[in-house]
Amino acid sequence: MSQFKILMRIIILKILIFFTITSCKSGFSTKEFKLNEIPESPNYELLSSWAAHPYTNDSLIDKYYSIEKSELKADIFYIYPTLLTSKENDSWNSDIFDTLQNNRVKNIAIQYQASAWANAGRVFSPFYRQVHYRSFFEPYTSNGGIDAGKIAFQDIKNAFDIYLEKFNNGRPIIIVGHSQGAFHAKNLLKEYFDGKELQNQLIAAYLAGIYVDENEFTSINHLNGPNQINGFVNWNTFRMNKKPKKGKHPAYFSWKKNQYVINPITWNTDTITSYDQHKGMLYIDKKIYSKNVRVKVYDGIVWSTIPKKASKNIFFRLINNYHFADINLFWKDISENASNRVKYFIQQRTK
Repeated sequence: MSQFKILMRIIILKILIFFTITSCKSGFSTKEFKLNEIPESPNYELLSSWAAHPYTNDSLIDKYYSIEKSELKADIFYIYPTLLTSKENDSWNSDIFDTLQNNRVKNIAIQYQASAWANAGRVFSPFYRQVHYRSFFEPYTSNGGIDAGKIAFQDIKNAFDIYLEKFNNGRPIIIVGHSQGAFHAKNLLKEYFDGKELQNQLIAAYLAGIYVDENEFTSINHLNGPNQINGFVNWNTFRMNKKPKKGKHPAYFSWKKNQYVINPITWNTDTITSYDQHKGMLYIDKKIYSKNVRVKVYDGIVWSTIPKKASKNIFFRLINNYHFADINLFWKDISENASNRVKYFIQQRTK
C-alpha cells in the first residue's frame, strides 16, 4: 500500500473515531473561558484567512472544477464541521494561525465536502475560530461553550461581510454547512437572508447533519423538489434501521421523530431509492463510486445501506451514525443537484 493511501486511511480513521466518541461526554481537558485567551481573530481581507477562495490556486479543490471559475455564475459559501476534537486540547476556540489545524480543514473538509459544490459555483470557505467538540455537551456548554460559539459565529459573519462587500456583486448564492458548520449556516440564514432582500439571491441552503425546526425560518421554506430554489434542504444519515440514542448526540443535532429531511438522492420526498439511482459517493481513495448505496427515509432519518465499496470496512459495518459521511455518501448526487439548481435559478432570473 502506498504512503498516500496509508495517510488517507489514517485521516479518515481519525474522523470515524471522532464520531464514535459521542457517548464519551466526560474526560475532556477544559478550563475557564476567558476573552483574553481567545486566539487572534482572522483578517478576511487576506486570502490566507480563507480555507478555499476562488482567487487562490489550491490543488485540493481546483481539481474538482470542470468549469473555469471565471465562467461560474454562482457562489458557494461553505462552513466546515468540527475538526477541533482532541480530548487533550483545552482550547475553547481553534486558532486559525495553527498550520496543522488548517491543513486538517483543507485535507478533510475542503477536499471531501466543499468539493461537491465546486461545479455549481466559486467556493468561498473561511477559516474560523470554531468551538471545540466538547462545547456541545454539558457541563461544557454552559461553562464556556456558549461564549465560544459566539466567537465562532462572529468570525463567520465577518467573513460573509467581506464576501458581500468585495466579491459577491449581486451573484446568486448557495449556503452550505455540515454539523457545526450547518449550525452557523442556519444562523447566518436567519440574520442575512430570512425575510430580507438578500433572500432574492439565495439559490438554496444545504444544511447537513443538523436538526432544523419546522418553524426555524420566517420565509425560507423547505425545498421538496430537485429544481426548487430560494429555500433549504436538510438531512441526517444513519446506517440502515439504526436510530439515534437519547442523549448520545450533540445539542445542535437534537434529532426528533418525523422532523423534516430531504432524500439526498432524489431531492424530493421519496422514501425509498434503489442502488441504480445513486449517482456516486466520494471515497477515501478520492474516486467516485456510483450505485453504491440505497436509502430509506424514515422518522426524520436518512437510512443508508453500507456502501458496497466499503463493505469490508469495519467502521462502516459497526458505526450506526453515518454523520461523518453525510456529504461523502452523496457527493455526486449533491454535485449534480447543486448545478441544476443554479441553472434553474439563472433561467428564472433572466425571464
